Amino acid sequence: MVSERTASAPPAASGAAVAADGLTKRFGSVLAVDALSFELAPGTITGFLGPNGAGKTTTLRMLLGLAAPSSGNASVFGRPYAELAQPALRIGAVLEATDFHPGRSGRDHLRTLSRSASLPDARVDEVLRLVELEGAAGRRVKGYSLGMRQRLGLAAALLGDPELLILDEPANGLDPEGVRWLRDFLHAFATDGRTVLVSSHVLAEVAQTVDQVLIINRGKLVIESSLEQLTARVGGSVRVRTPERAKLQQALERSHIETTILDEQGLLVHGVNSDKIGDLAFAAGVPIHELVAEGSSLEDVFLELTAEPRS
Repeated sequence: MVSERTASAPPAASGAAVAADGLTKRFGSVLAVDALSFELAPGTITGFLGPNGAGKTTTLRMLLGLAAPSSGNASVFGRPYAELAQPALRIGAVLEATDFHPGRSGRDHLRTLSRSASLPDARVDEVLRLVELEGAAGRRVKGYSLGMRQRLGLAAALLGDPELLILDEPANGLDPEGVRWLRDFLHAFATDGRTVLVSSHVLAEVAQTVDQVLIINRGKLVIESSLEQLTARVGGSVRVRTPERAKLQQALERSHIETTILDEQGLLVHGVNSDKIGDLAFAAGVPIHELVAEGSSLEDVFLELTAEPRS
């Protein structure tokens, strides 16, 4: 898993599916992306998060060669996107679900793309089945719902059987069944050793989909961490249940550890991990019936890390 590091740290060397090194983009006087560095390993699903205007879409566009960095480097599979041979066979991307000719059918849209990449028409039917859109393949795209357009965009991204998917708000417009389908699909994609970078505002869904998180704010990297480490570390607490609650509370307070009483046998312990609590309970001769880490939700962590300072 990717370890936590700050924006000033350089990316690790070699083997990355995606890497940014000091990636910076200016639009006139506006600094949209500010010395951003990170690295994504194969077989991972990374949530790329940040408030509106944080620089997420600009970063994705630089990774895909759609915008040139003002300084720094963006690479996929060790090279800038423009230097890859047959990038459509290695990378699939969906940055918006509106790039369709409304008069074409879904199948014809995909056939146009597949032929431009010298792919067989048979691949079109394969990806339509993958995204469960074969029943609507003959309909004109102008009659598609937003969720259907999202699936069509994903089908287009999958035409080349890529090793990397870069998706911007892929759950937008999907119903609950579609969101669950997308989650399962991305998990299976990554389990096959491929890589996913997904930008989204739906934090509850991100928390169920990704295994690591990049959070940026005002173009800067705020944190890069595994999801498990992040939600456990930021604002986490441990729920303890013991028949000798008062005795344990006294032992913890002697070690200057903050606690909150839940009920007759329950305590919420703040600022330390389960191992430390277990050691102190053992030393005090207190039996433990329950010891459960309660990390913050991803939404709690996101709001804490991206909060604007009060004047």
